[in-house]
Amino acid sequence: MSAELWTAVDDYFDRALVPSDPALDAALEASAEAGLPRIGVAPNQGKMLQLLARLQGARRILEVGTLGGYSTIWLARALPPGGRLITLEVDPKHAEVARANVARAGLADVVDLRLGPALETLPKLATEGGGPFDMIFIDADKPNNREYFGWAIELARPGTLIVVDNVVRYGQVVDPDDTDPDTQGVHRLNELIASEPRVSAMAMQTVGRKGHDGFVMALVNDDV
Repeated sequence: MSAELWTAVDDYFDRALVPSDPALDAALEASAEAGLPRIGVAPNQGKMLQLLARLQGARRILEVGTLGGYSTIWLARALPPGGRLITLEVDPKHAEVARANVARAGLADVVDLRLGPALETLPKLATEGGGPFDMIFIDADKPNNREYFGWAIELARPGTLIVVDNVVRYGQVVDPDDTDPDTQGVHRLNELIASEPRVSAMAMQTVGRKGHDGFVMALVNDDV
């Protein structure tokens, strides 16, 4: 097995099941031209998020970490008429690119991009009654994943789906002595989830063009 084979398999299934889309392709191109880091979700992962949102029947979605708006577009397209997506981004340049990408996709009236540190914006959302959200996608700075997840629960309802990306870290997560802040952030997240009776959760490792990684998926229990 190799990264080249993983990517080839992703390419095969993308050609078969995730056809090229002008707005999504343009979002990737604009993000690359602006020099944004290539750390967003892959096309098949974006499609997975969209399908999960549709399965949820989500009308309100929260995204923590916008980057160039690629995953934002995937998620926003899952919303029914009248649905709303709030996405949080700390970097002004990323936010500028994302807003243009979202507008080009015809979703400017659906997406509410909030600029600023998420740990400052999330309490404001709670105060203003921004929730509950039907689905929450966390894909921001990994050392703060525990705090983001804690706020996600507060902004959720029974049955809310919470997805946290990039939790395998090329397998580094199995090393309890790994000092990388991102890996430590995953450990802290898992400690919280394991002690949190309000959610039922699992983790899935993935391979593909994004390398060896994975995600955590948690469902807020009905008895909350």
